[in-house]
Amino acid sequence: MSKPITNSRKELKLKILNDMDVQPDKQNIDKLFSNTTFYIDFYQRQYKWTEEPVKRLLDDVFYKFNEEYKKYKELSLPLDQIISKYGWYYLNTYVTNNVDGKLYIVDGQQRLTTLTLILIKLKHQSKSFKSQLEGWISNKIVGLSGYKTDFWMNHEAHKAAMKGLFEGKEFDKIDVTSGLTAENMVKNYEVVSDRLGVELDTEHRFESFVFYLMHRLVLINLNVEQTDVPMVFEVINDRGVRLKPYEILKGKLLGQISKEELEGLKLNELWERQVAKINAFKEDEIDQFFIYFLKSKFADTIGEGRRYDKDYHRAIFSENKLNLDHNHLEVKRFLQNDFKYYTNLYSKVLNYYGDNSLENGFASVYYNSLTEMNSQFQLILSACTLNDKQEKEKIQTIAYEVDRLFCLLQLQRSYSSNAFNVAIYKLSAEIRNKDVSAIRPAFDKLLLELLTEARGVQANTPLSYGFFKETGIELDKRFKRYFFARIEKFIADNTNLNVKHSLYDLVQNTGSVNGFHIEHILADNSENLQLFGGEEEKFKSERNRLGGLLLLKGRDNISSNNETYKKKLKSYANTLYWNETLREDSYKSKLDFTGMIKKYKLKFRPMNEFGQAELEERHKLLFDMVSYIWS
Repeated sequence: MSKPITNSRKELKLKILNDMDVQPDKQNIDKLFSNTTFYIDFYQRQYKWTEEPVKRLLDDVFYKFNEEYKKYKELSLPLDQIISKYGWYYLNTYVTNNVDGKLYIVDGQQRLTTLTLILIKLKHQSKSFKSQLEGWISNKIVGLSGYKTDFWMNHEAHKAAMKGLFEGKEFDKIDVTSGLTAENMVKNYEVVSDRLGVELDTEHRFESFVFYLMHRLVLINLNVEQTDVPMVFEVINDRGVRLKPYEILKGKLLGQISKEELEGLKLNELWERQVAKINAFKEDEIDQFFIYFLKSKFADTIGEGRRYDKDYHRAIFSENKLNLDHNHLEVKRFLQNDFKYYTNLYSKVLNYYGDNSLENGFASVYYNSLTEMNSQFQLILSACTLNDKQEKEKIQTIAYEVDRLFCLLQLQRSYSSNAFNVAIYKLSAEIRNKDVSAIRPAFDKLLLELLTEARGVQANTPLSYGFFKETGIELDKRFKRYFFARIEKFIADNTNLNVKHSLYDLVQNTGSVNGFHIEHILADNSENLQLFGGEEEKFKSERNRLGGLLLLKGRDNISSNNETYKKKLKSYANTLYWNETLREDSYKSKLDFTGMIKKYKLKFRPMNEFGQAELEERHKLLFDMVSYIWS
């Protein structure tokens, strides 16, 4: 069944009609698609309906049709007279705007395009049934517009797909290279075709449905003046897919510019190109871009940042910090400069975010993806100025510093998500539009402040063994895997070896067989307890420190779970490099490994026994590597 329009929604629509002094025009499909070419306004998104809203529309239409058909199918009257007894079915409002002799659809193209797909299917079915209604149906899809024949729903950029469907081409041979609209037309036509093929299984049902569709389905046309369009576009949405903030923002921005300038400057094409570039990474990611962008430039505190979390498109105009309200000159400048540059910048960072090759010079951006440190996006946008000549250095520096800040807080038991999130805004304000040389001092200052606040004593250095000494099992599971993955990468990089497993697998893969898990070097048994003088509390706290932990693959972890250290030592062969450094054979005739030890003055050695002293030694060794990795 159709979802009822809520009272508040009804009131809103009535208010719009009254305020604008516009009379609605009630139209059935026969009248709607008769002699008017509908152009798709730049306010409109692409044809984005997916299978769900298409099926819902078909459910609505057939629910009413089946009720009426059952009631009147036995009448011995001409079909058009029978259908006149059917009740009306309201399919909602569509909004148009007449500019220079062309009628543009401002809102409703999702529904009207889907209705056109239904008509195309009916046209093909009419041939199968050898129905005399074929000509009538075809005239509701295409017709004469001036000197030429054209589709009434004039998706100008996607005519090849429309033509392919109209001509009945095989789906895989229809040209959909024009983009998302064409792709969705073909996909949704398949949904329509399957449903109508099942529902309209006899000639009588088919022809009854055609008359019902043409005469008893009703839409309300609302034609508005150009100055009213952005407001209407925001408040009247298609029921199937609610408009996203960026789609509303597009209407509010481009609505201030004449169609001549839009076409001459190709601003709509610019908008669509940049949006597509961002949304290629994730559906509607462009909304997240705007949130980060506004926070980066205008939010100095987390409270100020919350203003942009939901209805940022409204905040842009209510605050008018971008000076875009009723200012077409500034809108043009913004689109051609800030919008273009910062979406390109964001797209670059997104590329690095997903690039696990680590060979592009932006490895830290990827590292932050493994720990979900998305604050780097806001900070990079904050630091970079328009067409920033230091862009590359700023991306690299900020990504490294975010990773360093997060990791050094974690490793010194000083991380609080709330304090960290608050601090990011403070940091954003500190580095906004600053030279790259100002970034490290700002991060260091913040790091010391957070360490001091968390530990209750003055922190004078970014990394101290006193803060690191007790760190271990209490760390977040993913972070522990990430930490040992970075240790593994450090050893591999400095011994000219390749990591045996990707960082992604080491951090993210947690399956019972192939996933990686934290392993205690010292099993919880009486033999190991005696190594700590039988003091159970001391034993448990010590074995949980990072120096007493390893990262092992699922099966290896299970097989060595409660073994003695000597048996565990055997199982560490051919696992990860950090694990293997406990074994003597890791030190034989390996010049690169020896070279790394000398270069960094690291106290690696094989350990055939493992107790308190050895655990402390390994913990200090990790500390030394931490000081180089996050220097």
